[in-house]
Amino acid sequence: MTVSSPAALPPLAAQAERLIELGVHELAGIAADDVRAFVENESSGALLAVHPDRAPASAIAPLLRHGGKPGFVVTDMPDVDRFAPCGVDLPDAPLYLVTGLDRGDGMANWSPEEALPALGEEGRTPLLLTEGIHWVLQQPAALERNHCFMTIGSRLRKENGAFDSRTPALWISNGTGRDGRERRNAPKVGWCWWANRHTWLGFASTEGRKI
Repeated sequence: MTVSSPAALPPLAAQAERLIELGVHELAGIAADDVRAFVENESSGALLAVHPDRAPASAIAPLLRHGGKPGFVVTDMPDVDRFAPCGVDLPDAPLYLVTGLDRGDGMANWSPEEALPALGEEGRTPLLLTEGIHWVLQQPAALERNHCFMTIGSRLRKENGAFDSRTPALWISNGTGRDGRERRNAPKVGWCWWANRHTWLGFASTEGRKI
């Protein structure tokens, strides 16, 4: 599998300071010193993530920036925080590391329905929406026009047990429709249908997660 990722992530100590600077630790109820201590003896190359139960997508998406524009969640996704980990072994800890990130450019123009089993065959799991947001918080270049990504590790199960057909993604707004012209070029949390394909959306994935 050809891994598609921008330049190397910042060192983990720098990632910890970035989250502290943004106030994510306060949103999550974690002391700043505990965030620093968590990465103190870790080598670089991984992404520092906060458990979605501690820092949900609705709280951290507005911290994103692209071209000076703040991030936002689309208006027709008021239930964004109900998109929970699905088929993902998530560490039971407030902080964890995500290793071997791949933006999934090679899967552009695949549907989520097609991409999920293919990722499994490669021994990879899709990113959660919150992990995708953390990635762009630390490495804004991970999100660029025509090379954005879906985060199909987060899904919403309906009351009847079936999955909602919406699947979350991160891309850059064109400022059309309900987004509003003022949001042109802003980083956007949106969704696409489970069986639809998009030439400009890959499927972000990871080799694994650890604490």
